[in-house]
Amino acid sequence: MLTSSQTRILSRLAEFGEHFDKAWDVPRELSLPGLAESLGVVRSALHAPLSQLESEGLISTRTAHVIGGGSRKRTVVNITPEGRIVISEQKLPATQRKGGVIGPAPDPIVVYGRYSEIQEIVEVVKEGRSTIISGLPGIGKSTLARAVSSDLENLGWTIRWANCSFGTDAKSIGEMWLGKSSPSNIEAILEALPSNKTLLVLDEAQELHPRHSRSISHLVSEASSRCPVILVVRAPNPLEIKGQFSDLRLDGLEVENAVKLLSKRTDPVTAEAVSNSLGGHPLAIRLWTPDEGIPEKTKAVLDYVKDTVINKLSEQGKKTLDELSIAPYPLGSQELYSEAGIAELDNSAVLKWSDGLMETHHLVRNVRKATLDQKTLSRMHHTEAKKWSTREGGRARKIEAYHRSMSGRDGDLEWIEENISLISNQDSSIAAVVIENALKVNDSQKLRSDAASLALDRGETKIAETHISKMNHGPSKKLFESRLARMDGKLSDAQRLEEEAVSLSDPSQRAKIEIASVIRRFDDRLPGRMSKLESDRILNQISRIRLDGIPFEEKDSAILSLELVKYGIALNNSDLADASKSRAEIESRVSEEDIILDILDIKAGISRMVDDKLSEGAISSAEDLISRISDYPSRISVIHATLEAVGTEIPDWLAVAHRESCTHNLREDIPSHRRLSAHRWYWRGVLEPSNRISHWTEAISRFKAAECRNAANDLLAMLSKGI
Repeated sequence: MLTSSQTRILSRLAEFGEHFDKAWDVPRELSLPGLAESLGVVRSALHAPLSQLESEGLISTRTAHVIGGGSRKRTVVNITPEGRIVISEQKLPATQRKGGVIGPAPDPIVVYGRYSEIQEIVEVVKEGRSTIISGLPGIGKSTLARAVSSDLENLGWTIRWANCSFGTDAKSIGEMWLGKSSPSNIEAILEALPSNKTLLVLDEAQELHPRHSRSISHLVSEASSRCPVILVVRAPNPLEIKGQFSDLRLDGLEVENAVKLLSKRTDPVTAEAVSNSLGGHPLAIRLWTPDEGIPEKTKAVLDYVKDTVINKLSEQGKKTLDELSIAPYPLGSQELYSEAGIAELDNSAVLKWSDGLMETHHLVRNVRKATLDQKTLSRMHHTEAKKWSTREGGRARKIEAYHRSMSGRDGDLEWIEENISLISNQDSSIAAVVIENALKVNDSQKLRSDAASLALDRGETKIAETHISKMNHGPSKKLFESRLARMDGKLSDAQRLEEEAVSLSDPSQRAKIEIASVIRRFDDRLPGRMSKLESDRILNQISRIRLDGIPFEEKDSAILSLELVKYGIALNNSDLADASKSRAEIESRVSEEDIILDILDIKAGISRMVDDKLSEGAISSAEDLISRISDYPSRISVIHATLEAVGTEIPDWLAVAHRESCTHNLREDIPSHRRLSAHRWYWRGVLEPSNRISHWTEAISRFKAAECRNAANDLLAMLSKGI
């Protein structure tokens, strides 16, 4: 007859296939630390049941390589064929219908002594209300939220889970909650979220950077009016939440439950004394080992972690601990420069794992960082930045940028000034945090300008306004103020400020501003024919631009940009003669093999209708060209032009092409890409009517960020009319 602990062990091991019995690479859950963690017990609690199970031939132990656990071999446990037979004959509780979990929720573990709290929150959620779970690090906040989620999941609820880190913004939370690409606009995110029997969880909220806390506060506050939210946070809470949230502060476990975390081999008197001394703190109890003796009762948990848990580590263990403690993300063993300490930290229950990546428990991390002075932390971040600078890839650049922003050294800040656009192209939310960190150390005008530009590109007008107000007076500041006014719908102010910027600029810069204004004006519309009056105004605006001051090497590019606008206007007005002139000008400035000529010809072909219908030949030619274009912005542009031309009878291949194009990111720092992104969300609303409100809400937000206020207003009017 199996005991309850033996049953749980065999049940867990049976989840892994027989091919792991002799595999060299095995999941961490088959190692002793991983098995203990997944069962919610200290490692020593496994000794007795494992010994009994092995003596009965139901499990076997061996050494193997643990995936993600470094290069050293570790002891792993496998269930035997006899064990599989025995556990299959056990009458396990029938599972109820499950709703499912979306997002990076941790694996559920056995929870001791929290029954009343779980039931309390479950009832609160079922009533449609929201809760904030707070408490010390390691006290079990996330574990409690996961247990609540499991209970609700078994009742048919859908759990949408998001974790926070230093670069998390509203869009990344939306992606975790939705389980797919997300809008950036908060209202669009909310529209995309189902509300029926849905629980939203936001874990580790204290990790959020102040740069993004305002927008996330708004997201969580608004979300709580649609469906229940569980906010898991350690004080101080960085979010200013509006709405009705009940508060549950989690304290330590009562002794009778705390002792269950320890091995049954632990003397009952010792187990009770340890639990009392550590205040029933679950993580502290899991960190305790019998060789330490009973901790002093007068010691706080933080002191215990510092004086006992950390101090007993070897120098190699501390080196690995330090590297993980200052890292912005969980790391894989191959990313560590000091992987030799992984096994020691894992055996000491210092690490927590997710998807093969490791980080230190926040309690241990916070205690370790508190022992280091600012000068030491600066040196450590600088050292890590130099290490990551030798690695390739976007993730390496983001981690390098974070460490440089935290070191505060002059050379690191200069690197940020030179490379922030690269980081922004990869992840603008992290770039925003890096700039804010750097500005705390050095309020340079270059960084301030980058911060204002990035905020405008992201559509964050309030943040942009703050940075713009701290810039020196000049044409750049005027242009930023003009962009800000245009995004806020103050079009006359925007025009005045742009004219002031032009008056303060040299001839070359003046022409660039005027060309950008022309292109923006041409793009500021929804699909459909432009009025003759507006097209004439744009042509008149083009005629007033003086290109004499533009450097010779840039003049061809300027002329090309203007001729592309004139070509688009000519097709809009069905003026084939002017279209031919512009095409000739364009052809003279590009190579014969340039795909842009094919794009121009296709756009001309699909602009011609026969009996108000596009010819099959034109559609076929568009399909062929779209399949050949490797540059995604150009491909998306042709897809959009074809969608506009075919009208309501959209071919399946074209809908598929558009859907596939949505998986490719467009750069926020390029105006044409921002406008293209806005149109892409517009067409998503056309092609996906069930999500039209969310998609068009996002499109409106993107049009505003792209300074296309007319398009935004027209789409808002369409949305308001329910079209």
